[in-house]
Amino acid sequence: MNVPNGFAMQSLVFIYIGELIQLRNKANGMYARRLYEQGRPEYEHHLKTYGHPSEFGYKDFIPMWKAENFSPDALVGLFKKVGAKYFTPCAVHHDNFDLWNSKYHKWNSVNMGPKKDLVGMWRDATLKAGLRFGVTTHLSRSYSWLNSANGSDKEGPMKGVPYKGAQVEDKGLYPPTHDDTQARAPYNVPKAWRDLWANRMKDLIYNYNPDLLYFDCAIPFRGDDEGKTGMDVISHLYNHNTEIHNGKNEAVMTIKDRPWQRMYADGVATLDFERGKSNSILNEPLQTDDSMGSWGYDINKPYTTSGLLIDKLIDIVSKNVNLLLNVPIKADGTLDKTAISILEDMGKWLAVYVEGIYGTRPWYKFGEGPTNEIPHFTVKSPFGKKDIRFTDKDNYVYAFVLDWSRANKEVLIEQITKLNTRVGTIKSIKLLGYNGDIKWEAHPDGLKITTPEKKPNDFAYTFKIEL
Repeated sequence: MNVPNGFAMQSLVFIYIGELIQLRNKANGMYARRLYEQGRPEYEHHLKTYGHPSEFGYKDFIPMWKAENFSPDALVGLFKKVGAKYFTPCAVHHDNFDLWNSKYHKWNSVNMGPKKDLVGMWRDATLKAGLRFGVTTHLSRSYSWLNSANGSDKEGPMKGVPYKGAQVEDKGLYPPTHDDTQARAPYNVPKAWRDLWANRMKDLIYNYNPDLLYFDCAIPFRGDDEGKTGMDVISHLYNHNTEIHNGKNEAVMTIKDRPWQRMYADGVATLDFERGKSNSILNEPLQTDDSMGSWGYDINKPYTTSGLLIDKLIDIVSKNVNLLLNVPIKADGTLDKTAISILEDMGKWLAVYVEGIYGTRPWYKFGEGPTNEIPHFTVKSPFGKKDIRFTDKDNYVYAFVLDWSRANKEVLIEQITKLNTRVGTIKSIKLLGYNGDIKWEAHPDGLKITTPEKKPNDFAYTFKIEL
């Protein structure tokens, strides 16, 4: 399995304990850490709603989480219908709770909480639907990320009273007490923790056969002889995948290039950008993981719009990058109406414009127009009527116009000129989703196309240009 040239829509879906917290507490994906950080809004909310962290900790949410309406066949069926080509649920997040029948960690969704092998259920549904299966893992950072649970209040009436993480009955879910509490990649992780991480990753590889494995980091761990433990796990993925695919490695390993995590090397794995966007065409196909809203279900965080997600998809594909789309899921295992509506919008759009997305390659230019930046957290698309993106397949260039305007009744594509030797002779132009003829003229200053009176769809529209 290679990261597809152009685009393969994918849904990164979390079902983890944090979902329950976000649903009940209106918090965010950092809740498991921040409920133990005195002075933060999450701490104050937890104190008022559930009690002091020394009395009610993150562990105590586990019995409340049932995933009682979880139907992986229905969810994966929806993802496939709207365009997904592979599916990678979260197997373990920073909260150190495994969502499979974990051989090396008792804190898992089979032993407690839903008492279901969620990863196994996702895998079976994914393969049944004919999609490729992968898993995302965020565990390597948990050593320091969740260490806040081992602290205590610094002031007030409960000053010095140990939080739940420091209590004997909760050991194992929380990491051993140590000095590093920063949220990024931990320093000086002891061998026992590194070995536990590696065993759990290998357990996933050998028992669930993912074709894609994602680390939410560079190659872990810092100070570990330049990523020795992480490199060992990656080699197990490649070797095992080669074995189950009759001598051919079809696995994709995705990691991030973050200097503060140190170990990254081209060619070892596929680079992943978290909510990142390239400003140019990249030489190798990469992946952007992004979300239609918050990473976890959060009723206080707005979703992005369907139009912005479609524009992001087009922009990403034009630069040789693949989109990994996160769909926040509720604690009961269902999607809310807004998430379903956005997915359906994307599916309807792709049904018309799919040929300009799947199986395409970047053209010699990714696009044109004044906008090449998408704000990190934004809801509305920043692209205007002059922003155009290109993809290429066979003898066709697909020109995606990201905003509709009938003010001048025409579109000018400056990259496609009468004098451009890369273009050659234009044989025909078709507007996808429109049955009528299109009037056009090639000039030295660009290709002028007369647009129809009625907009062909609610989002970006595409000219298929035969060269």
